[in-house]
Amino acid sequence: MSKVISISNHKGGVGKTTSAINIGAGLNKLGKKILLIDLDPQANLSQSLGIIEPERNIYGALRGEYKLQPIEIVKGLDIIPSTLDLSGAEVEMSGEAGREYILRELIEPIRASYDYILIDSPPSLGLLTINSFTASDEVFIPLQAQYLALQGLTKLLEVIDKIKKRLNKELKVGGVFITQYDSRKVLNRDVVATIEAHFKDEVFKTRVRDNIALAEAPAQGLDIFRYNLKSYGAEDYLSLSKEILKRK
Repeated sequence: MSKVISISNHKGGVGKTTSAINIGAGLNKLGKKILLIDLDPQANLSQSLGIIEPERNIYGALRGEYKLQPIEIVKGLDIIPSTLDLSGAEVEMSGEAGREYILRELIEPIRASYDYILIDSPPSLGLLTINSFTASDEVFIPLQAQYLALQGLTKLLEVIDKIKKRLNKELKVGGVFITQYDSRKVLNRDVVATIEAHFKDEVFKTRVRDNIALAEAPAQGLDIFRYNLKSYGAEDYLSLSKEILKRK
């Protein structure tokens, strides 16, 4: 049974796109067939994997011009890329009947071809994010080990709850994970304790450490495993991917 997961946090700089790429690559490394969907108009996920101005993308599919057409990154790891044009999609979709279900309907014909479909949601709580949540089984929330980590989360959780009640009864928060972690910093440890007290068992045990290789890999159009397999980033995202598999 395949699983569709939105990776979402409307607070910027939390490692959302980095996590989407490297969780996908980690699950692929563990033998799973993965589809990444770049639903962010900034197209950072696509660009981070070396895909610039793709001819067929999520924007054209949402407009009904064609079906989803995955591009292979490596064997068993595909992507539906984004484009800056996607920034106009919310206005264009707003008049469509059943506009909240457009992405779900696009995914349905290819869903069975993958073990996991990971959606890199936009950093907003508009119609694109609503489409992402309506199409998903779970939402994963990346959080920085920083003082303001929980600020604004209430709104995200409210949106998830509303989608669950009105559009997708199966939706749930599937997990919370910590990014940019430095165990030497007392503040980081204190923030993690606060996050664990708030989310309890939903928090993954793996902490994604602050690691320069994670920032360098996108410039080469690579995931962390192909860029530097021996880095802390590769170690942590592989560990997180193993945890995700155990939760299935």
